[in-house]
Amino acid sequence: MRKYITLFLTALLLMPVMSSCGEYTRAQKSTDYDYKLDFAKRAFEQKRYVQAATILQDIVTVFKGTDKAEESLYLLALSNYENHDYENAGAYFKTYYTRYPRGKYAELARFFSGYGYYLDSPEPQLDQTGTIKAIEELQSFLEYFPNSDRVSIAQSAIFELQDKLTLKQLQNAQLYYNLGTYMGNNYESAIIVAKNAVKDYPYSRYKEDLEMLILKARYQEAAQSVEERKAERFRDVIDEYYSFINNYPDSPNRKEADNIFKIASSYVKD
Repeated sequence: MRKYITLFLTALLLMPVMSSCGEYTRAQKSTDYDYKLDFAKRAFEQKRYVQAATILQDIVTVFKGTDKAEESLYLLALSNYENHDYENAGAYFKTYYTRYPRGKYAELARFFSGYGYYLDSPEPQLDQTGTIKAIEELQSFLEYFPNSDRVSIAQSAIFELQDKLTLKQLQNAQLYYNLGTYMGNNYESAIIVAKNAVKDYPYSRYKEDLEMLILKARYQEAAQSVEERKAERFRDVIDEYYSFINNYPDSPNRKEADNIFKIASSYVKD
């Protein structure tokens, strides 16, 4: 008896799923585009985003130029977004706000386009093309809608993305530093990369780490120079030291910086 009750309850639970699958199949085969749009809306509301996106993909071109074109295109973009397909979502959102720059959903389209790329941004060690795209889209959103209630969210996302780009540059600079004089002067390369990162992202939380790395690279470059160039290069070290302690007088790296200054000063005669 218990077995039959279990089977009956299972069947009851599966009925809505089977019903939705059956209607989804009918919607796919239907030539009634209004019905398809209605189904897509209901599917979206029920969080069946793949079904909604699939049906909407079939009808957006059909509705182009009609009063249903704007809504169907935006809903297609949002269905992809909710399905975590941020790449396709971003493309559809961009199509929407390009086609309807003053449209009903223009603000949301610009925001979700950038925020989707933000959510999809890869780890710092990977290619950061998507991160850059996210920053560009979010900055564009801020330019078009500076009074939006989503401004603070977009700004926070941009700062986080910029920190990610800065961290990648810090890792690159550290790699050059670790290579030292292997097959050339990698300390100079470390300095160039770190200085560019400081210039490009002056408000990053990694700025102090970058500037400390610049000081250390200057020191190593000077210490490993030929004798006739040591004094000149240690003067650069001292200049870098003063810049660092002026910016970060209470840095946890202050002791190491002071030690570098002490050694550098012994090579420089007034």
